[in-house]
Amino acid sequence: MKILVIDVGGTHVKLLATGHRKRREFRSGAGMTAARMVTEARRVTADWQYDAITIGYPGPVRDGHPVAEPHNLGAGWVGFDFTKAFARPVRMVNDAAMQALGDYRGGRMLFLGLGTGLGSALIIDGVLAPLELAHLPYKHDRTYESFLGLRGLKRLGRKKWEKCVWDVVQRFKAALQVDEVVLGGGNAERLRALPPGSRRGENSRAFVGGFRLWEASPLVYRP
Repeated sequence: MKILVIDVGGTHVKLLATGHRKRREFRSGAGMTAARMVTEARRVTADWQYDAITIGYPGPVRDGHPVAEPHNLGAGWVGFDFTKAFARPVRMVNDAAMQALGDYRGGRMLFLGLGTGLGSALIIDGVLAPLELAHLPYKHDRTYESFLGLRGLKRLGRKKWEKCVWDVVQRFKAALQVDEVVLGGGNAERLRALPPGSRRGENSRAFVGGFRLWEASPLVYRP
């Protein structure tokens, strides 16, 4: 089965299909509604053949559907019928969960996406569980995202921000009893050194996660 993977971001939507090596993309932003995303995705992939679709969504997803509108995009995502719009089967997961599945090597793994915000997902023995750790309280009446997200990086500076990353990785690693923590997202590259028990993820692995989602039952993957 040929799969089209759509990675929806706050500034760009990136696409890759089975059998192709070069991804395609188009700009998103505050005016990007669900209907417009479908129209643009179909336009830029008009010469690609695919049987099913995976969508990585920048927000919470439950039972394959978004349960909240995205912060950095237009409205109309909750309740939108993507299967009908694409005329193909669609599986949707949180974007951090999709990259986590792409970076997964086995065992118990926590993924933290250090980007504009803080994405998170947990995989235990092949079972994927998207998380929403970003808005839990951390310290000084602020959340984890306010320290590890882009605003925290700008407020604290790289050195203090990196110290917070180390602290949070150790806290979550101990609390969730994982074998490793994978640090992804655009700002993971800013880390001069990685916390013990962690490794850097590759953002391109999000597409691998999108393909893997169709290899077995949804949200379960055996490497």
